[in-house]
Amino acid sequence: MNTMLLYLHAEKTCVEEFLGILDQEEQAMADARFGELPTITEQKVALLDRMATLDRQRETAQVALGFEPGPDGADAAAAAAGEPTRQAWVALLALAEEAKARNLRNGSMVHSHLDFTQRALHFLQSSVQLFYGPDGARKTSGSGNRLALG
Repeated sequence: MNTMLLYLHAEKTCVEEFLGILDQEEQAMADARFGELPTITEQKVALLDRMATLDRQRETAQVALGFEPGPDGADAAAAAAGEPTRQAWVALLALAEEAKARNLRNGSMVHSHLDFTQRALHFLQSSVQLFYGPDGARKTSGSGNRLALG
């Protein structure tokens, strides 16, 4: 197995792990298990760091083989290494696009939950002033009787 193919397989495995974490994140939000999100975020950050390291290693290898750095050089290096390597590169690019799209979708879900929570808090904070006095007792309009004295 050639060097480029080894790097591509390692990157593919890492992206697949990342997709698994994205599934966990999505399910945690769908099930309102928001307490799990900090741990999931730590796992995502660790995998993103690992992906960046693997990407740098692959790029270093492609440059050592005489190809330019970046995606164009990776295309050329994968094509020059043969069909299995080219297919692995294409598959990695497709997985990376899927991971990007799913991560953006999960991010949108997080922001939607945060926006809803902020609006609810704002409403409750402004409504409290309408219904309760500084002593915590419910404000009454007119000459209504208080049901509880305290």
